[in-house]
Amino acid sequence: MEPQIQYAKTSDGVDIAFASMGEGPPLVRVPLPGFSHVQRSWALAPNLYQPPTRTFRVILYDSRGTGLSDRDAIDFSMAAMMRDLEAVIDRMGLRSFALLGYETSVPIAVTYAATFPDRVTHLVLVNGRISRSDFVDSPGRRAHEALLDTDWTLYTETMTRVLLGIDDPQLIESLGEHMRACIEQEVWRVFTETVRSYDVSALLADVRAETLVLHNNNNPWAPVRVGQKLAAGIPDARFLAIDDMTYQSEGPLIEEFVGLAAKDRSVEPSAFRTVLFTDLVGHTEMMSRLGDERGRDVLREHERIVREALAEHSGTEVKTMGDGFMASFGSVTKAVECAIALQRAFAERESDEPLSVRVGLNAGEPIEEDGDLFGATVILASRIAAKAEGGEILVADTVRGLCSGKGFLFADRGEVELRGFEDPVRVYEVRWTD
Repeated sequence: MEPQIQYAKTSDGVDIAFASMGEGPPLVRVPLPGFSHVQRSWALAPNLYQPPTRTFRVILYDSRGTGLSDRDAIDFSMAAMMRDLEAVIDRMGLRSFALLGYETSVPIAVTYAATFPDRVTHLVLVNGRISRSDFVDSPGRRAHEALLDTDWTLYTETMTRVLLGIDDPQLIESLGEHMRACIEQEVWRVFTETVRSYDVSALLADVRAETLVLHNNNNPWAPVRVGQKLAAGIPDARFLAIDDMTYQSEGPLIEEFVGLAAKDRSVEPSAFRTVLFTDLVGHTEMMSRLGDERGRDVLREHERIVREALAEHSGTEVKTMGDGFMASFGSVTKAVECAIALQRAFAERESDEPLSVRVGLNAGEPIEEDGDLFGATVILASRIAAKAEGGEILVADTVRGLCSGKGFLFADRGEVELRGFEDPVRVYEVRWTD
C-alpha cells in the first residue's frame, strides 16, 4: 500500500507533507532532513518503514525545505522544527503517542518530549547526540565535507557508503540519488551548519517519557559513548548497544520496549461510560505569542476550570495532554452537564487572554488498562472533538439518544466522515447558550 500524502500547515504558514500508515497506537517518526521523503522512502526501504505498521499507526512527515514539504521554507532552527512537528500532531489530532528519532533528528525528539511531557508516552532515540561536541572530527570526515563544495553527486554517494557501510555500488548509487531527491545541495549546507547549533544537554533531565536509547557500536559519526551519555542524562532511560547501521532490527526492539509485542494480550471491556475530550483551540499560537511563563499561567487557569467542572459533575480525569483533557463519566447526563458547565465557565471568564475550547463526547464500553481508556469508543470521542469549533460541544448519536427527555437541546449537524471509521457518523451539537 502506498502512503496517502496529506499536508499540515504550520503556525508560520509552511506546508508539511505527512502520511499515516497502519493501525494501533500512534508512533511519530521525526524525519532526518536530507534522507526523508515520505513517498520515496517508503518504496526505497520497505524493510525499514513497513514492519512497524503491523503494530503501530506510524506517522511519517518531511521537514520544511525537504522531501515533499515546502522546499522554499529553508529554516532548520529548533523552533522551526518544533513548528513542523506540532503541525502534524495537531493535524492528526494526537493526544499521546510514542516518538522516534534518528541521528540529527534526536535533538528534535528530545526537545519535544521535554517541552510536552504529557503527550509523549515513549521515546526511542537511535544513534543520537546531545550537542556539537559529540560530532567526531576526523581527517576522513573533513575530507568528505570538502566534497560538498565540489561534487554533489560524489558527496551523496560517499555519504551513504560511509554512513551505512554499504559496498554494493548499485545500492550506493540508488541511495545517493535518493538523498539528492530529498534535499538540494545548498539546502543541505544550511542544514548541516544549523544542526551544529543543536544542544539539548539542559533538557535531558526534563524528559518524563519512558526512553530507550539505541546506539550502533560502529557509528562513524558519534562513538557509542555518546549514546551512553545521552541515556545517562535522561531519567530512568534504558540503553542498548547494537550492530545494525541499516536499522533492520529496530522494529522488534521498539515493539518490545513499548510493550506491544505480546499479541495474545486480552483486556475485557470496562463498564459503560461516557468519554469526554476537551481541546484548547490555538494553544500553539498562544504559547508562541505569550512566551513560556505567561502561556503556562493561562494554561493553569484552563486546567483549574476543567478540573473544577469535573469534580462538580462526578467526572474522572483520565489524563491531560497539555492543551486538553480526557475524562470519563458513569452518567451520560452528568457528562453533558459538565460539558455545558465548561463552556459557560470559559465564556464568563474575564481576561485579556480568552480561552476557546472544543468538546466532544461519545458513550460505550471502552477498554480500561492501567487507569487509561482505549478502543473505538475513545477514538470516536476524540475524532468528534476535533470536528468541533471553539465554544462548541459535539456528541455522537449514542449520547443524544441516551439523553432523550433530559431537557438538553440538540441540533443535528448531519453525518461526517471520521478517519478510521468506515461509515459516516451522525453528530449533534449541544446548544448551551441562553
